[in-house]
Amino acid sequence: MDFAEELNLILPSDLPNREALVTKAALHIALIVEINQHLNLTRITSPREAAIKHVLDSVIPWRLFANGKHILDAGTGAGFPGIPLAIMLPDVRFTLAESIQKKARFVESALAKLDLPNVAISPTRAEDLAKTGAIDIITARALAPIPKALDLFAPAIKRGVTALLYKGPDAEKEIASAEKDLKKSHAAARVVMRYELPDSLGVRTVVELRRLT
Repeated sequence: MDFAEELNLILPSDLPNREALVTKAALHIALIVEINQHLNLTRITSPREAAIKHVLDSVIPWRLFANGKHILDAGTGAGFPGIPLAIMLPDVRFTLAESIQKKARFVESALAKLDLPNVAISPTRAEDLAKTGAIDIITARALAPIPKALDLFAPAIKRGVTALLYKGPDAEKEIASAEKDLKKSHAAARVVMRYELPDSLGVRTVVELRRLT
């Protein structure tokens, strides 16, 4: 399957380091398909759907991460959104957290083949890594509802860390339902980006969590 061809067709022309993204993201997806025979990392294996749902979805909000210094990808799974973002932003440090050991070992082997010196994988829980002072942005796709995310990362948010969470189309309802939890954590939530994936594959919103100033 020609993942590079699909990525070349689907990725916007103005992405930074686009050529490297096409090449390395194609290899990354191919490695996922290969290991998927033994370890169920994803149900998405067709070239076009993988290009859209794994890579395009990860990188559309790249500008929100461009000024980060050290980004924590919480529950990275097979490496999304952290690996595609790290390919595009080689000057930003990424730590990918994955507490399921089999998945963490896959990501470790993938990183060795992708040659990404700005990325490290940690087979631990993201909330433990977030307690260190080195992180300035936490991100995640399909991690948890906002109250649970606040519970996990409140200490980091109170220190000034920003969380950028990939959510579905009903993010505003989720924010409204989390009002008490936000007040309790002295945090604020807002939608900072909304976009629609091609082929009617869904609407994505990015929710920002930050401390109240």
